[in-house]
Amino acid sequence: MSQHHGHDEEFWIDNRELILREDILERARELARLLATTEEVRLYQEAEKKVRENERVQGLIAQIKKKQKELVAFQTTFRNPQMAEKIEKEIEALQNELDEIPLVRQFQQSQVDVNYMLQSVVGIIRDTVAEIVDLEAARPAESPSRADA
Repeated sequence: MSQHHGHDEEFWIDNRELILREDILERARELARLLATTEEVRLYQEAEKKVRENERVQGLIAQIKKKQKELVAFQTTFRNPQMAEKIEKEIEALQNELDEIPLVRQFQQSQVDVNYMLQSVVGIIRDTVAEIVDLEAARPAESPSRADA
């Protein structure tokens, strides 16, 4: 695959139309499959299933959604700030009740853990690419020996 690095043309890259090389996409899919085998993802899937199957949790979620719709109606259609405030307090109480359920806490923690893992991987990729780009950019001006980081 040949690459053209001429400076005589200007290129505007629209991220929505950015085309990645197929080998990079395949490696990303491979990494995703590998990440899906981690203990963090297994615990997340297990906690999600328990939350989805728990009647009390699902009942509280349904009540919160219903109250949120009521809140929007009282804020916009009926323009009743007193009722809106009352419903906000009811939603807060339901949310607090939901958050106190150990199963929900476990699920929330598993979400945090998976997100941390993913952010760490993205950070490593970002830092590694930046380091390579910086090293390549610095080569002509610096000696070949590696500078301490």
